[in-house]
Amino acid sequence: MTNDPYAADAARYDSMDYPRCGRWGLRLPRISLGLWQNFGGHHPLDRQRGIILAAFDMGITHFDLANNYGPPPGSAETNFGGIFARDLAPYRDEIIVSTKAGYYMHPGPYGEWGSRKYLLSSLDASLSRMGLDYVDVFYHHRPDPDTPIEESMMALDQAVRSGKALYAGISNYGPAETEEAARILAELGTPLLIHQFKYSMYERTPEDGLLDALDQVGAGSIVFSPLAQGMLTDRYLTGIPAGSRITHSQFLHEEQVTETYLARTSALNEIAAGRGQSLAQLALQWVLRGGRVTSALVGASSVAQLKANVAALDFPELTEAEIAAIEPHAVHGTYYA
Repeated sequence: MTNDPYAADAARYDSMDYPRCGRWGLRLPRISLGLWQNFGGHHPLDRQRGIILAAFDMGITHFDLANNYGPPPGSAETNFGGIFARDLAPYRDEIIVSTKAGYYMHPGPYGEWGSRKYLLSSLDASLSRMGLDYVDVFYHHRPDPDTPIEESMMALDQAVRSGKALYAGISNYGPAETEEAARILAELGTPLLIHQFKYSMYERTPEDGLLDALDQVGAGSIVFSPLAQGMLTDRYLTGIPAGSRITHSQFLHEEQVTETYLARTSALNEIAAGRGQSLAQLALQWVLRGGRVTSALVGASSVAQLKANVAALDFPELTEAEIAAIEPHAVHGTYYA
């Protein structure tokens, strides 16, 4: 890692918008940086540092992690913590750090899901890896079918009351589970700040009640995979590039590049081109349309890629006519086909 000292860009807040999370006071950037992929132990630290610092210079104040991000699990938090200590510690009060627990982290009966034991011990381990006294948002990463929601929410409440987290969030909860979690947290006195869920032109499940539930309970929202793991880009329209994510990802497979996928994605790409933007930029604007989503999480493998994604915010908002033109091609399940 290079030794150049870092000083944040003085103009970093000039062009980013910061909407509130639901009815609460916390503001998030419209684009946030997710460290799910490209920030584990197998990726060069210099590249990670460059992306993270460029993000902050562009007004991205929110860095989203989870205990198991890597690989190996925990390495993204460790790497982020080192970069934070070296470069971003003076700006701690300007930065939102979130982490999560719920998916598999370690062997044994206390290494995943939603017990108080697992959630609180995981938070302690995350803080240790990142070298932080607190995180801004602590999420339960997925509902646990065998643990009452009450127990998981009591753990989030305890995390906030202990000062180890400022806000409580949930991820991957369905509409009814979201309403129940919000009710329990409200009774405990720690409101539900935010829900993180998958949403894109090709993943529209949140429209089946979840967005309405969030409006009802007053929580904010942040979406992951708004580009459908890169399937909502022009990357695969003329073939599968060697070394591209689909050739090695556990979440994508070359068989997903079907004729149906290519037809729909080509049509969306033409709409984007008509607006003078990339398909990725159109996809980001689409999930942010109408103000129902607080922030969109993007990953990045380079500074150039991150800058291109953030540039989506420079284009005019989608018109009703453009949204209507997109609709026939924005079909749920397309990239699972």
